[in-house]
Amino acid sequence: MTTGETLTSDYQQRRWQNIRKLLERPGPFCHPDFEPSAEILDFIMNSCKILVVGAGGLGCELLKDLALMGFKKIHIVDMDTIELSNLNRQFLFRKSDIGSSKAKCAVEFVNKRVPGCEAVAHHCSIQEFDDGFYRQFHIVVCGLDSIVARRWLNGMLMSLLQYNDDRSLDQSSVIPLVDGGTEGFKGNARVILPGMSACIECTLDLYPPQKTFPLCTIANTPRLPEHCIEYVKVLQWAKENPWGETTQLDGDDPQHVAWVLEKAQERALKYGITNVTYRLTQGVLKNIIPAVASTNATIAAACATEVFKLASSCCINMNNYMVLNMADGVYSYTFPAERRTDCVACSNTTRVMEIEADATLQMIYDKLCEDQAFLMKSPGITTVINGRNKTLYMSSIKSIEERTRDNLKKKITELGLYNGGDILVADITTPNTITIKLKFAENFDVDMSR
Repeated sequence: MTTGETLTSDYQQRRWQNIRKLLERPGPFCHPDFEPSAEILDFIMNSCKILVVGAGGLGCELLKDLALMGFKKIHIVDMDTIELSNLNRQFLFRKSDIGSSKAKCAVEFVNKRVPGCEAVAHHCSIQEFDDGFYRQFHIVVCGLDSIVARRWLNGMLMSLLQYNDDRSLDQSSVIPLVDGGTEGFKGNARVILPGMSACIECTLDLYPPQKTFPLCTIANTPRLPEHCIEYVKVLQWAKENPWGETTQLDGDDPQHVAWVLEKAQERALKYGITNVTYRLTQGVLKNIIPAVASTNATIAAACATEVFKLASSCCINMNNYMVLNMADGVYSYTFPAERRTDCVACSNTTRVMEIEADATLQMIYDKLCEDQAFLMKSPGITTVINGRNKTLYMSSIKSIEERTRDNLKKKITELGLYNGGDILVADITTPNTITIKLKFAENFDVDMSR
């Protein structure tokens, strides 16, 4: 053995000595199933596959932390490119990277700086992968700034669950989800065991209220100044903006903001709505969430620690939701979020929507968007009549939206829906179609077996 090889071997021994202390001897906080072994580090370094979703402020920290912990088989997914404003907190990027893929630049940086790391980048959206892609990972950890993306990912992991003949959960099909989120000096980290603990859908009320509005509301019945601004942003900009069809709406461009403001005020005047201001217009367009580097680092460290616990069982995992507040001093608190028995994602019970017998389809659509149990964005509603699928309303495809728009005004009984009947709902918040049974309010004897 040469001198260089000896130095390398000594370095490798020293590099992992602290982690070996955790993995090769027992302790008072170990998981009941933990068996100290040198093979655990080998599993972490050579077999355990981790998916990191998001390569922004949290994602950069997560990728760095996991690589330095010894994880080598890391995949990272992000569809965004690097902007100048990212550089103050997304430390894996440099000015020369502006315009390049976040995922690819992050992977190149970490693979170069951390010996042995084999991270793989995917510059695309999470929706582009099928269930086979997600099934290959042992743990998924995400640092997303989108509740919709979180809900979709949550739904995907729920769809991978398998059940035994006695309807008990096959725990080998559970892929843990570790989720982190930050907003200014506040943040949270959580551990979700699909089918076993509270999921994203179970705790939607812990997230800030949605800042988007149903398309049918902003198009047909605007009530708020935000509805008028959103109408111009979503519908009018693509058709009428004077800078050409290919120009993207920029909330930092004063000319763009002024144009949207003018059009929104015209629409507001038509519907008797007031208080459409420049400041409100810019706020709706940009939807800014403040980011602080120290908060990202703290939450990412908490998430990476939970990933290490899950992969090794060297310590019992968080139970199961941690909040951090650094606005006034430093305060953290952990509590067990509870599963909802009627959760649309992880509940095995029939999903039921109670509605008046004379309700219109518009009322069902609004309930899907506004009710805390659903909080969908742009649901498409279908049903099965005489063995054939019938589309009742779909806003995501323009041609179908135009053909089915009149159905919103019709009573649900006119559309062939009945007490105890099913509607099939698809939405961007879930990868799977959800079946919901209608229950007419004045009749409580619904035959749930139909």
